[in-house]
Amino acid sequence: MEMNVTGPGKIITLTFGDTEIAISETLVTGWIVMIILTALILWLTHDLKVKPTTKRQAAAEWFVTFFENTVRDMMGDKFVYYAPYVATIFCFALVGALISLFGLRSMTVDINCTGTWAAMTFVLITYWKIRNNGILGYLKGYTEPVAVITPINILSEFATPFAMAVRMFGNMAGGMIITTLVYGALTAASQAVYGLLGITFLKYFSIFQIGIPAVLSIYFDLFSGVIQSYVFIMLTLAYVGDAARTED
Repeated sequence: MEMNVTGPGKIITLTFGDTEIAISETLVTGWIVMIILTALILWLTHDLKVKPTTKRQAAAEWFVTFFENTVRDMMGDKFVYYAPYVATIFCFALVGALISLFGLRSMTVDINCTGTWAAMTFVLITYWKIRNNGILGYLKGYTEPVAVITPINILSEFATPFAMAVRMFGNMAGGMIITTLVYGALTAASQAVYGLLGITFLKYFSIFQIGIPAVLSIYFDLFSGVIQSYVFIMLTLAYVGDAARTED
């Protein structure tokens, strides 16, 4: 049994003279996710009415209201304009995780992907700190309460996006590895039983893989994907809200 844990593979390699550009599984999956989300949004928002007359429009309005209320609860009314941002991150993370149910490699098991989302949150955090305190005030904050702990403050600042990226990546990658190991063990068990019974025509069919992998997928792909996506946006709102709270 072989299991690749070194990261997403290369789907396409484009060559421009001496320069090569690799198109990874994550990038391809990302475009697929964007196509899926775009099609879903167009379907949900097609032929909208002032008063909802279809379950489709009711679902779309509930979705928007949910994220607006979430932002209000975490950051306040004046920051409700962050709702589209967190909704986009949530949908992209969720669909990017659930796409593994269809045999594609989950986007969230690529640290480059979760790291990019965390970096975007870090940019927002830094923006609000500089806006509220000015550049000099922002830099001075690293020296408080005493200058001697400046290195610790700097490390703590950059630990925020790192922890966000690794938290989601670690949980989703761990689930992928466990599922792969179980698949391999069930395949080996099936082949061992076939060998004892002298059955050769079923060697390409692993009977023990019926049912058990589905249960694992429900937890690691569906349940864990929803939870980790929600935790990610809640951390985003908490960190950005904390940085922006002094804004009048």
